[in-house]
Amino acid sequence: MVVHFPIALLIFAAFLEIFTIGKYQSKLRPGINAILLGGVFSALIAAFFGWQLAENENISGDLLDQHQLFGFITAGISLVLLWFWRQIELKQKRQNIKLYRGVLFLTTFGVILTGHMGASLTHGEDYLSSTLPWNHGMSPYQPGNFDLALYQSETGTLSSNAELKLIGEVRTILAHNCYKCHSGAKIEGDLRLDSKEHVFKGGESGAVIMAGAPNQSELIRRINLPKNHKEVMPSKANPLSKEEIALLTLWVEKGAPWPDNAATPSIYRVADLAPRRPTLPKAVKGLTNPVDLFVHDYLQEKGLAWPEGIDDKTFLIRIYLDLIGLLPSPEVLPAFSQDSRPDKRAILIAQLLSRNEDYAIHWLTFWNDHLRNDYTGTGYITNGRYNITDWLYQSLLSNKPYDTFVKELLHPDEKSKGFIEGIRWRGTVNASQRTEMQAAQNVGQVILGLNLKCASCHDSFISDWKLDQAYAFANIFADNTLEVSRCEQPTGEMASTKILWEELGEIDSLASRTEKLRQLSEHLVQPANGRMYRTIVNRVWKQLMGRGLVEPVDEMDNAPWSQDLLDWLASEFVDKGYDLKDLIYQITTSKIYQSASSGVKSPDLLMAEDYTFTGMTRRRMTAEQFADAVSQVIYPLFDAQELKYNPFQLAKNEQSTPSYVRASLVANNSFLTAMGRPNREIVTTSRDSQASLLQALELTNGERLYEALENGAILWKEKYGNGAEISEAFYEKILLRKPSQKELKIAKDALGDQPGAEQIQDFFWAVLLLPEFQIIY
Repeated sequence: MVVHFPIALLIFAAFLEIFTIGKYQSKLRPGINAILLGGVFSALIAAFFGWQLAENENISGDLLDQHQLFGFITAGISLVLLWFWRQIELKQKRQNIKLYRGVLFLTTFGVILTGHMGASLTHGEDYLSSTLPWNHGMSPYQPGNFDLALYQSETGTLSSNAELKLIGEVRTILAHNCYKCHSGAKIEGDLRLDSKEHVFKGGESGAVIMAGAPNQSELIRRINLPKNHKEVMPSKANPLSKEEIALLTLWVEKGAPWPDNAATPSIYRVADLAPRRPTLPKAVKGLTNPVDLFVHDYLQEKGLAWPEGIDDKTFLIRIYLDLIGLLPSPEVLPAFSQDSRPDKRAILIAQLLSRNEDYAIHWLTFWNDHLRNDYTGTGYITNGRYNITDWLYQSLLSNKPYDTFVKELLHPDEKSKGFIEGIRWRGTVNASQRTEMQAAQNVGQVILGLNLKCASCHDSFISDWKLDQAYAFANIFADNTLEVSRCEQPTGEMASTKILWEELGEIDSLASRTEKLRQLSEHLVQPANGRMYRTIVNRVWKQLMGRGLVEPVDEMDNAPWSQDLLDWLASEFVDKGYDLKDLIYQITTSKIYQSASSGVKSPDLLMAEDYTFTGMTRRRMTAEQFADAVSQVIYPLFDAQELKYNPFQLAKNEQSTPSYVRASLVANNSFLTAMGRPNREIVTTSRDSQASLLQALELTNGERLYEALENGAILWKEKYGNGAEISEAFYEKILLRKPSQKELKIAKDALGDQPGAEQIQDFFWAVLLLPEFQIIY
């Protein structure tokens, strides 16, 4: 109570003092005086008791030193405050009122700052920022996301790669759960766990790790204790998960490996920055696309057979949805099947890519997610955020070269500035979410496949990126030099101004923001930045194939399943003028794209380090593809009033019924949210392709879909004569095939000869729920 008492008193005294400005002898004065005296004397006592508390708890560290220093300074300033108050109240020296108030507000600031440091000591340095709504779900760390099977072998020894991965995961566990009390900022029990030297030195009670003997290791004993045990670790956070405990135990059992920094500069894989153009594999009969030559070599190396090719129907649905986001009309299949030209698929791909408006509207969804662009939401009303839709649509419509596309994002005009301007949140924002740092994080993530979120608050424990490097990069986007903050604590150090890879060029730290951005845009898009072009190639590959060459797509330092294919595609992309449509054409005309897809039992398998590529991965339709299919075939899900961007006259659906609005052009709503569209307040580079409970509820009880099916049923009843005609026509339009005899019988039984609108509506709903419709095979 004594330690914390002056915080409330002095802050409240300063608050009341504001109301006396211009009239010192206010009716509030007696209360202010009493509170002030209580606060000053409490501050002096708190400094002493705080020092005693630290000594008794055996705590040390930089944060404690700073906390004590500011506590003693604040106590000293409070004595000065008391002197000024005495001059005014007892000696009636009213000329000192301004000085008195200045010292009072300075004391209040000191109390707040000291209290913040004390809270950081008690609850961790991110105790404020971790609770902010925009930080929910931002952490890449998942306590249960560890696979112990990776570290098991017949010999019982770890491979070098497995050992490095194990060390990285151990450091991640320690950083997220132990650094609050056992790092350089705060050291409890004389124990630090943030470096090899300190980990094996132990604490005041001796060593906490006995390499090879988890049963004799104090660390392992402590983390296994019950939650309420007085010796459990961590003592001020949630207990470790079973997976975390098992991993730490395994690490100690394997000898607690931890490389010397001098001998091993990095325990993380770091991808090359420079471009690389591998030699094409030897020619193979029947394979003309270089993509297939690399895939062929890979499959042979793994002892795998080529997947079967797909028929024309499957190809048509796949290519239409992938390139323009729409279903092919039933009339397309017969004509395409009868086409005898050997290159008919390549011809169709070129034709679809030439449908510029449909292509731009479909790929608008992909880039809206990546560039955090939306039509409504946080910041748009208050001008804390800027829409880039028109610039983005026009860029896609004209197939703007990707290097120019990126340059205009980084060195923007009024139409394209929204990406690096970020979201200016109202109210207090933590340092790692200020707009300059948002720009650094978003550019790093989207353009460079790099996670800077951890390094925006402290030195990263998932990579080698440091806090000062993140701030140096963020400084490029700043009008004035940024002060570095570590875990929300200003350090007093001013950031330098540098690109993350200095070999790409220098940024003039004295230049204006506009000039710094121009320099950045020129440096990043140069062909020497192979990472940037590998990143976009990897994103497009995942969009079309269901799984990236590298996963996750924002972690481009991870190993690709084919380094040669990734490097060749990136170098080819540069050599052909940064043409995104040409890249899409290159991939979709390959034999592997036109081969059978496969499902996975769990999406985690796609992220596994030992992932083996066998072909395309099946994907669920996006929210926009699903909505457009319903609008195209049944009835519009959205009306013109919901249109947020109208690039041209609305399309007509195939039945010449009311025009429909493409889903990518409307603001987010409950239907699109349930079907998987993100809110776009943060960058989203991958959508979850798994079905969800929210999606199931929306499909079964959602009002928007219900009304569309209801209205569509009325139109179909008027157009078609009987149940058989309705069922055959609907199957052809939605699945590009006639119903089977069994399906036709079920449909006839459900619809009858003269079905009512409600029966037709139920029929529509049943077919839309089929995996054959919702999954891109």
